[in-house]
Order: sequence, then structure tokens, then C-alpha cells
Amino acid sequence: MKKYYLLVLFVLAFTVHKSLTAQQTMQVIKPKIQHGVTYKKVPNINQYYVSEKLDGVRGYWDGEKLLTRQGNLINSPSWFTQYWPKLPIDGELWLDRGKFQALQSCVSKHSAEEDKTISCWKNVRFMMFDLPKNKGDFNKRVHKMQRLLKQVPSPYLAMISQVKLKEISELDNKLNEVIAGQGEGLMLHLASAHYKTGRNVALMKLKKHQDAEAIVVGHTKGKGKYQDLLGAIEVKTVDGIAFKIGSGFSDYQRANPPKIGTIITFKYNGLTDAGIPRFARFWRIKAID
Repeated sequence: MKKYYLLVLFVLAFTVHKSLTAQQTMQVIKPKIQHGVTYKKVPNINQYYVSEKLDGVRGYWDGEKLLTRQGNLINSPSWFTQYWPKLPIDGELWLDRGKFQALQSCVSKHSAEEDKTISCWKNVRFMMFDLPKNKGDFNKRVHKMQRLLKQVPSPYLAMISQVKLKEISELDNKLNEVIAGQGEGLMLHLASAHYKTGRNVALMKLKKHQDAEAIVVGHTKGKGKYQDLLGAIEVKTVDGIAFKIGSGFSDYQRANPPKIGTIITFKYNGLTDAGIPRFARFWRIKAID
């Protein structure tokens, strides 16, 4: 009997050790990616590549699997990444302008939809915009990505259009064109820059509005046409600034407002003297990583 109990204890100890080892092996490692800074006027626009800032979900292809920027696995179907190159690609999962919520719903599923006839993934594209491990400057990386597209027989791998402008006035025209088409803004990437983990001043984002995140702490009932619906949400930023947001909601969102505790993204135009965002309007619920 004593030997039996010793055997049971040994099996339990081995099982726990194996489980802990598996958990350590599956430890999430964030990919080392670069991020842009807010646009500052440049002396020579022709030294930059300009592309549209897509309203999608950031993705990182490590050569074998698709990850979020936090390092979590994205459960894409096997056919979605079939034939993709065995090298890291930084990019954006994208459906179309104005379809962020539908995209988020698709890519956040806990299991892959392998049946292509019913899968929401059949309309998604991975828009690559950089090659993190390539040692060349951005000009060389752009040409490398263009060559990759010709070599990879996958309809789900695409590339964000990178163009050169001659005059700064063309930048304003391009931004207005994107905004008029319900786009988010532009990205400017210095052609001579190398890939740099973290904030990179050689990569700038240009938008006509500012945006930030806040947590929903309360709801205000609507009046008039919004009787029995949401009037406004009460939010608080990470800096502790509390205010209300009463615009930017669809009729569906007013009937089904973001729950208390939800993190939302809002647009605004500058700050008041008290540090409160001016003309704040609801944009969307923050993407779940």
C-alpha cells in the first residue's frame, strides 16, 4: 500500500511539473515592432513614402504564425496564411474603410473557421507595410515587399500602397481625399530609415483629429428623440480626466451602449484649459487583443 501511495505522489508531481513546463513554453512573447509618432512638418516631403493609415487590426507574421502586437495568437484559417514567406512581416489585418467592428469580430474568434464558404476571413487581407528583420533602409524594404507579392501565390497577402510626393501641398490634398472617403489618415515613412523597435521618429502618422482611450464609468439617459435610449456615456481617461461623450453613436449603440468598464476610443480636437478633450465623440470600442 505504501508503494502505491508513493507511486501516486510521483505521478502527480510529474504531471504538475509537465504542466508548468508547458505553460512556460507557451509564454507569450511580444513581437518587437515599431510605432509611429505624431506628424511634424518636414522640410522635404519627397524624402518620405506616404501611405494610408488603415483602420484595421495590427498583425505580425513571424514566419510561421499570425500574432497580435501583444504576442497573442490570431486564430486565422490555415488557408489564409498558406504560401506566405518564412520571414517576419509587420502589417495590418483589414476589411475596408469603416468596417473595423466587423473585422474585430472576425479576428477575435477563439477558433479558426476553416470552411472558406462561410468564413469571415475570406474577405480579410493582411496589408504588409514593413519587414522587421530586413537590414535595408525603407526604400529597399518597399522594393523587397513588392517582389514578395509577385512571388507569393496568396490572395490574402497584400501591400499598402507606398507613394512619393513632390510638394507639401500634395500631402494636404491626399489627406483630404482619404478623409473624404471615410479613411483615417496618412503615414509618412522616411525612405532612408531602418526598422526600429518602439517609437520611431522616422515614422509619422498624420490625421485631422486626435484620438485617445477612456473607460466607461456611467451612462446618462437620453431625452427627446433619445428617450429611453443612451444620451451620453460618462468616461475617465488614464490621467483621471472625467467627462461625458454624447455624440458619435449609431441608433444601435444608443440602444445597446458600451457597458461600464469597457475601454472605448474617442476622437477630439484639442484640449480645454482644464485638460478636457474638446468636441469629444465616440469612435469605437477598443480592439480586444
